[in-house]
Amino acid sequence: MLQLTDAFARKFYYLRLSITDVCNFRCTYCLPDGYKPHGHSNKSFLSLDEIRRVSRAFAHLGTEKVRLTGGEPSLRRDFCEIIAAVRENPSIKTLAVTTNGYRMARDINKWRDAGLTNINVSVDSLDARQFHAITGQDKFRDVMAGIDAAFDAGFSKVKVNTVLMRDVNHASLNTFLDWIKTRPIQLRFIELMETGDGGDLFRKHHVSGEVLREQLVRQGWQLQIRSRSDGPAQVFSHPDYLGEIGLIMPYEKDFCASCNRLRVSAIGNLHLCLFGEQGIPLRDLLADDMQQDDLMDRIQGGLSRKKQTHFLHEGNTGITQNLSFIGG
Repeated sequence: MLQLTDAFARKFYYLRLSITDVCNFRCTYCLPDGYKPHGHSNKSFLSLDEIRRVSRAFAHLGTEKVRLTGGEPSLRRDFCEIIAAVRENPSIKTLAVTTNGYRMARDINKWRDAGLTNINVSVDSLDARQFHAITGQDKFRDVMAGIDAAFDAGFSKVKVNTVLMRDVNHASLNTFLDWIKTRPIQLRFIELMETGDGGDLFRKHHVSGEVLREQLVRQGWQLQIRSRSDGPAQVFSHPDYLGEIGLIMPYEKDFCASCNRLRVSAIGNLHLCLFGEQGIPLRDLLADDMQQDDLMDRIQGGLSRKKQTHFLHEGNTGITQNLSFIGG
């Protein structure tokens, strides 16, 4: 089997596939004014057949893990069909979704039956009022019920993404630890990043994940070994806890050295870096099954342009407008 490899000998086993830009939450760090179409209608997002073709191409190129992202992926009416289409590829062993969780209690069994293997849910606070203030939606209890429903449906672990924010949740580590003590939840704190129009919010609320890492190590948490298709989280476990803690710290030195992920946007552009470059169009090669070889050639050829590192330290956020792409 072919294997996607860049000029720095990094191998890419993991695809983040966005299937919509639409979201029904209005998170303060992501879409505080709600989703704006910016010229894209729902019909302009990748179709089911286009998703089938692009996932097949990546499977032939060595991809083992696909994560469906958005926006909010479950807003797609054909979400279960999309799951099934990606799972047609036997080499894709892991199919995950990142969701805000508001539909999980109702639909999680359908997702699992269609072939979904892993769940990530965004939960930035365990206080219902603060959750409402952050997301613009009074859905905390619905999301918690969805996490319970995932376990009831047979998922052995649920990952929870929490954007780390000073004076919002950075002092709540012990509350989160109590929550995961008896639950097989991998709680991942994601550093707040400076995005397109979010400079003021970044300067007010950014705090390094090192603060939590030092606290975890003092309390006896131990760093786990990372497998080749894992996301960028540094994962810690503790013998007294059923859950785990993950830290995603894109500003840390050498964050990019272990990069194993590529991204395809909801309008069919290949992004070699999850942070801020314009992307390589693939959509003209997604119209017909006969274009498969040309599609694979373009994906492989594009990797020669992948840079060694992102440029977040220089404040270059490029086209990065929200955080929906990072929590793998």
